[in-house]
Amino acid sequence: MSKTIKIIVKISAFITFGTLFFLIGYILIKGIPNLNLSLFKIKYTTDNVSLFPAMITTIMLVFLTLIIATPIGIFTSFYLVEYAKKGNIFVEIIGIATETLSGIPSIIYGLFGMLFFVIKLNFKFSLLAGTLTSVIMVLPLIIRTTEEALLSVDNSIREASFALGAGKLRTIFRVVLPVAIPGILSGIILSIGRIVGETAALIFTLGTVPKIPKNLFSSGRTLALHMYVLSTEGFHVKESYATGVVLLIIVLIINNISTLLSNKLAKENQNE
Repeated sequence: MSKTIKIIVKISAFITFGTLFFLIGYILIKGIPNLNLSLFKIKYTTDNVSLFPAMITTIMLVFLTLIIATPIGIFTSFYLVEYAKKGNIFVEIIGIATETLSGIPSIIYGLFGMLFFVIKLNFKFSLLAGTLTSVIMVLPLIIRTTEEALLSVDNSIREASFALGAGKLRTIFRVVLPVAIPGILSGIILSIGRIVGETAALIFTLGTVPKIPKNLFSSGRTLALHMYVLSTEGFHVKESYATGVVLLIIVLIINNISTLLSNKLAKENQNE
C-alpha cells in the first residue's frame, strides 16, 4: 500500500512540474523571438504596440492596492487573533465573509466595481476604480494568510513577553509581528500575483486605454489586459506572446524576492 502511495505521489509531482515547465517553455519559445525594442517605447502606437505603458500601469495598480489593502488586512487579522474573544459572533461573521469573498469569481468583482465605482460613484473607467476593486479582491487573501501566520506563533512567546512586563500592544509589534512576518509577506506576495494576473475584474473598472494614467481618474491597462487585448484583436498575436514573457519574468522576480526576504527574516528571527 505504501509503495502504491509513493508511486502516485511521484506521478502527481511529475505531472505538476511537467505542466509548469511545459507552460513556461511554450511561452518562452513563442515570446522571446518576438521581443524587440519597439515594445518598450514610452508611447503606444498601432505600429509598435508598446507594452511599456501597461507595465507602468501594472506597477501603479499594485502599489496603490497594497497601500490600502495591506494595513486593513493586517490590522483586521490582529484584531481577530489578538483581541477578539473566542466565540465572538462578529469574528464568525468576518470569517464567513472572508471565506465567501475568497471563492467569488473575479468577474463578479468586476461587475460590482463597474456598477458601484464606475457608474454609481462616477469614477468612470479609471485607475481609482480598478484599485478599489482590486483592494476588495485581495483583502480576504491578506486577512486569511496573516491570521494563519499569527496563529502559528507559539503562545509561550506571548506569555514570556507579558511576564517581563510588556503590554499587549508592545508584545504584538515587538514580539509576535517579527515572528509572523514571513507568513504575512507570503500573503502579500500572493496578492501581488493575483493583481498582476487579473483581467476580468479590471476590464470592467480600469479600462483598456494603452496609456500611462495621468491621475487616479485616468484609464489604463495592465500587462495581463494588454496581452488579452492583443490576442483577441488578432493583429498582434506575436506581440502578445512577447508580453507574456515579460509578465512571466516579472512574476518570477517577485517570487524570488519574496522567497529571499522570507528566508532572511526567518534566519534573523532564529538568530535572535
